[in-house]
Amino acid sequence: MSPRFQQPRAGRREWGFTLVELLVTATISALIVAGLGSVLNASMASKASLEARMDLTRQASFAMERMVRAVSHSRALLLPLADNPATNWREHVREQTVPPSLPEGDSTLATAVLAVTLPAFSDLDFDGFPDADDDRDGFIDEDPGGQQTSDTAAGLYLIDDDGDGLVDESTDVSDDDEDGAVDEDPINGIDDDADGSIDEDSPADANNDGCPGVCAVDDDADSSIDEGGTGNDDENGSANDDGYNPVVFSMSAGTLLERTPVPWDENGSGSIEGRDFLSSVIASQVTRLRFERIASAAGPSLIDITLELTDANGQTASLNRRVRVGGAL
Repeated sequence: MSPRFQQPRAGRREWGFTLVELLVTATISALIVAGLGSVLNASMASKASLEARMDLTRQASFAMERMVRAVSHSRALLLPLADNPATNWREHVREQTVPPSLPEGDSTLATAVLAVTLPAFSDLDFDGFPDADDDRDGFIDEDPGGQQTSDTAAGLYLIDDDGDGLVDESTDVSDDDEDGAVDEDPINGIDDDADGSIDEDSPADANNDGCPGVCAVDDDADSSIDEGGTGNDDENGSANDDGYNPVVFSMSAGTLLERTPVPWDENGSGSIEGRDFLSSVIASQVTRLRFERIASAAGPSLIDITLELTDANGQTASLNRRVRVGGAL
C-alpha cells in the first residue's frame, strides 16, 4: 500500500527559511567575512611593518655597537682628521647620504669614513698575541715607519683621508695624511705642520729626535740606551716593525662596511702587510652616515656617530652615539 499524504495536524506550524531570508543571511555573512578579511589584512600589514622596523633597528644597533666598541677600545683616532685651515671644506666632519650629499668647498665628493687603530682584544689567529702587536713584543703600535700603515698607499689604502674627494692621490706612500707633504708631523704632541691635526704623519724616527726611541732613555728597559738605528723607536733591534693596523668604517652603495686587519697573507702578496684585511657588510639600506671629530680638553677626542637606515617603504631607524676614543681602556 502506498503511503498516504498526511496533512499537517491542526495547531502545528512547519518552520523554514524563505528565499528572501536566505539571501539576506548570505549577504550579511559575506559582509562579515569581508570585514574580517580587511581586519586580518590590516593586521598582517601592521605586523609586516613592525617586523621591518624591528629589522632596521636591529641592523642599526648592531652596526652602531661595532663602531662604538672599536672606538672605545682603540688607542688612536686616525680619521676623521681635524680641520685644516688651508682648505675650504671641513675635515673633522665626514658625512655621506643616499641620495648623495653635495661636497663642501673644493672637495669633489662627500664621503663618510671612520678609522681607528686595531684594539688589543683582536686575536684572529688565536696565537695569544694581539693582532695589533706586529712584532710580538708585548707592545702595540710603538714602532711605525714613515708609512704608518705599511699598505703601500698614501694615507689609508683606498680611502679618501683628507676629504677632498680623491683617493690615494699623493705620489709618496709616506704621505700619511694626503696633504702633499711627507713625514712633516712627528709624534711629539705638537701640530708641526699647522694643519689642525697632531702626530698624523710621522717619519721612520717617529719623534724625529735623531735617536733610537727617545734620546738618552732606556726605552726597552734592557739597561742599554739608544741602541740601534734611528728608525728603531722601541729599541728592540728591528726598525719600523710595529705600525698602525687601521679598522675602517665606510659607506658604499648604501651599505656600511667594516674593514678589519688580519694577521695573515689575505691578499696573496707573499707577506703580511697593510693590505691584508677583511671587509664585511654590517648594515644595509643606509641612507645617512656621519662621523664628527670633537676636540676635548679633558683628554682624547670624542667621536659623534650618526647612522640612519631607511627601507623601501620609507620606514627609518636612526641612531646617534658619542664615544671617547679609548674610553673603555
